[in-house]
Amino acid sequence: MSERDWLLEIGCEEIPARFVEGGLKQLREKTVTWLKEKRIAHGEVNAYATPRRFTLLIKGVAAKQEDIAAEVRGPAKRIAMDEDGFWTKAAQGFARKQGVDVTGLALKEYKGETYVFALKHEEGKETDSLLQEELPTVLNSIHFPKAMRWGSGRTRFIRPVRWLVCLWGEEVVPVSWAGVTAGRQTRGHRFLGAAVDLDHPASYVETLRQQHVMVDAMERQALIRSQLEQLEQQHGWTIPVDPDLLDEVTYLVETPTALFGRYDEAYLSLPPAVLITTMREHQRYFPVEGADGKLLPYFVTVRNGDDHALVTVAKGNEKVLSARLADARFFYEEDQKLPIATAVAKLDQVVYYEELGTIGDQVRRIRAGVQEMAARLQLSEAEVAQLARAAEICKFDLSTQMVYEFPELSGLMGRDYAVKAGEDQQVADAIEEYHYPRFAGDRLPTGTIGTLISIADKMDAVVSAFAIGIQPTGSQDPYGLRRRAAGVIHILAERGWSPLTLSALIDLTLQKLTADGWVKRSEEEVRAELESFFRLRVKALLQEAEIRYDIIDAVLAAGVDQPKLVLDKARTLATRVNAEEFKTVVEGFSRAANLAKQGTDESTVDSGRFETPAEHALWNAIQETRETFATAAADRDTERMLDALSELAPSIHTFFEDVLVMAEDEAVRRNRLALLREINDIVGRYAAFNQLVFAS
Repeated sequence: MSERDWLLEIGCEEIPARFVEGGLKQLREKTVTWLKEKRIAHGEVNAYATPRRFTLLIKGVAAKQEDIAAEVRGPAKRIAMDEDGFWTKAAQGFARKQGVDVTGLALKEYKGETYVFALKHEEGKETDSLLQEELPTVLNSIHFPKAMRWGSGRTRFIRPVRWLVCLWGEEVVPVSWAGVTAGRQTRGHRFLGAAVDLDHPASYVETLRQQHVMVDAMERQALIRSQLEQLEQQHGWTIPVDPDLLDEVTYLVETPTALFGRYDEAYLSLPPAVLITTMREHQRYFPVEGADGKLLPYFVTVRNGDDHALVTVAKGNEKVLSARLADARFFYEEDQKLPIATAVAKLDQVVYYEELGTIGDQVRRIRAGVQEMAARLQLSEAEVAQLARAAEICKFDLSTQMVYEFPELSGLMGRDYAVKAGEDQQVADAIEEYHYPRFAGDRLPTGTIGTLISIADKMDAVVSAFAIGIQPTGSQDPYGLRRRAAGVIHILAERGWSPLTLSALIDLTLQKLTADGWVKRSEEEVRAELESFFRLRVKALLQEAEIRYDIIDAVLAAGVDQPKLVLDKARTLATRVNAEEFKTVVEGFSRAANLAKQGTDESTVDSGRFETPAEHALWNAIQETRETFATAAADRDTERMLDALSELAPSIHTFFEDVLVMAEDEAVRRNRLALLREINDIVGRYAAFNQLVFAS
């Protein structure tokens, strides 16, 4: 079958950088899926994107679909054929449904009975005709968080589509979509390049390079890194590269050229975070550091163009940044004139969520929550006082001009302003630390005060959202509830505070919300949903720790109330699960668990009904194990807990060898099943061992 390379380019107005990568990924995945569904074979798939285009270059695409030759089983012969050997209405209906004539029916034996089969053959269509007919549907299936319509058309896309290229080998496929008909003409750099015709898909990358467009994002990013390294070497600088900023800049340019500028040294008196955020968020600049790690009065930007008149370009960027930094200095100085008490009072005027009151209400809930946690952890009076103060003012910086302008500085500015206002250092540190972790892999709070406020704040956000019926669905999580819940789990897994179980945290948070009248749903329903939600976050924690799937299932079955204990149990199991002797232990636990299901929960062990030494020995072993297991569990020592359980195994195996559990005497049988249930109850506190998978 002949094949050709296929090129598709969607040319647009400038696309916001944050949407480029996601749009390209959808285009690639949806197109490849379509090719597979249409039975069109192909080779390597190359995907390219710049601020003005999404492109697919797929090599070795088959010229037509694969033919279909299939047999579809229909009704049995006794239904499909009458006594005279003619096809019945059932057979005729089956043929019509399959799109074949009755002459295309055949009889074949299947599993001991004769059935009628439809012999189907469908010749594949030409690929170029399928592209013209169906490619618009594929393109319409691409969705963006924000899309727009333009002109009189109804197509929605991230930005207006200005040109299309669809080359099937050297031929144009005149696909019409978004008010544009595809041709062979692409467009170069908006200012440095020109429109140019493409002869063949293979010439695409080089043709656009000649028009000052580097279509490969990885190539552009590598060039940017190289240029930054050259500036570092030339000036003895260190240019810290934020990966997210680098990705964004990569999708802002088609021809990258790095250059640097400077700003007034007087601005270095501002906190480094203010300078860096001003450069990064407003201007997409990279900061510059000296050998000592301190900021220098320079910045680096990446121009979408060549190296012509770089001095002029630098001066223009310097002028813009100077205005931004002047604003930042004004905010910083004015914020320090605002008393913390006044800033806190202003929070009562800021709506947290329409059905959950103000941020002031949320702060009061957080303060009540941390006071309860402090009591459970038996903190000292000094720590309780610091915790109360930190909780009271933890969000005061939301009232400041700096945080209004740069929300991502919340916490950092609060700490800075609190120190300057004379607050206790631990209180000030907690105002910053309670924001952590802000994202997956972020640092955890280190101080006890900041950690407790972090837990209370995140629990309030998650529980209050569930209380009014807001839960993440599928990939949608606009309020970051999964991230907040994961933060709580990681903190608890790190700290291991046994009094602060997940159920206790859910209860105390829910109780406060109920007392204040914010819960709009059944408490039992909300609690059940929250337990399931947090269970999934604990599972994710175990997966991040690269725990085997069967071990994860086993430990989760024993409960997730204490994430650190769950993680420790999983790690302990992981070290033993491959040992042959441990397999024997698990076999005993699993056999006991399977038989115990046949008993009743009401039955209790009566040692007076024991008839064999094995029963007495097992009962005694259970008593000893219960005591040693409880001691190890109190110490949260998962190694000793598992050792205690493993000591039961010999007595269990002896019991099964010497005792008939399902005795004819009902009272004896119930007693023996109750004995096995005692094993299952204590073993189940560690894990569901029957979930473990062993190599045969």
